[in-house]
Amino acid sequence: MRQLVIAERVTLIGHVVSTVFGLVGILLVIPNAQVIFNLSELAQTAIQWSMAGGGVVYMILGAVGVFLYSMRTLGLGSALAFLLPSVFISLASELLGTSTGFPFGHYSYLSGLGYKIAGLVPFTIPLSWFYLGLVSYLLARAGLEVDKKPKLWRHISAIALGALLLTSWDFVLDPAMSQTSLPFWYWQQPGPFFGMPYQNFAGWLGTSSVFMTVTALLWRNNPINWEQSQLNIPFAVYLSNFGFATVMSLTAGFFVPVLLGLLLGVTPAVLLWLKGSSTLGQVPIELPEISVARVKVTAK
Repeated sequence: MRQLVIAERVTLIGHVVSTVFGLVGILLVIPNAQVIFNLSELAQTAIQWSMAGGGVVYMILGAVGVFLYSMRTLGLGSALAFLLPSVFISLASELLGTSTGFPFGHYSYLSGLGYKIAGLVPFTIPLSWFYLGLVSYLLARAGLEVDKKPKLWRHISAIALGALLLTSWDFVLDPAMSQTSLPFWYWQQPGPFFGMPYQNFAGWLGTSSVFMTVTALLWRNNPINWEQSQLNIPFAVYLSNFGFATVMSLTAGFFVPVLLGLLLGVTPAVLLWLKGSSTLGQVPIELPEISVARVKVTAK
């Protein structure tokens, strides 16, 4: 278990560090390319490597770290019960979307995110659906106390909120990643929301709701036995990825998507984390029954 925790922490720290490194490269190095020629040969090699594969490493580390976390806290079976539906359902949606325009709209991926499955979708994209989808769903599930009070409306609300948290991240990320000087995908038919079609958000909500529903059904007989500190990692992963998207969008001048993301994503995430952290691990204390034997006193 100790080795698992160490591996989990190393990959998650690497995920955050690669996020910061990527921001520095995209926002400072690329716009000032002449600076690269003044650096040492080793530094130039590191920058070239990060530009070629930094995005891939960032998402792989995030997926591995979150999977290790879920395996440690939920168990291998429950971890796989989210990993497999999220990866395969999101991949099917992405392949359908890049081929037909449904359910997200007409778009295509450029280079920079790794090998493309069927020449259309980078293999890292389903991984990002997995790890950000899982942390979003866990925040919603814990905040609504689904595992303590497993009512149908709580399950449905957790799925809806989890899908909203994940989609709100895309509010902020998509404009910056598709319309800046170094895009990773582009819209063939740009829409009215800062270049994105409104259909894209319906596709995100629908896709994430489907695989979260599948997971909820698979988890129905295995409620999560949380400990109080275990919600901190999903919260930190969500905020760090949202922070990356926020810096990218603000730098590109996309302020409205950031405000929407803060309202619909970060605010609910904070409230769910506070609510979940205050109730997790609280076990009702049952006072032991004390039986008092009757004592018969006879006066002499």
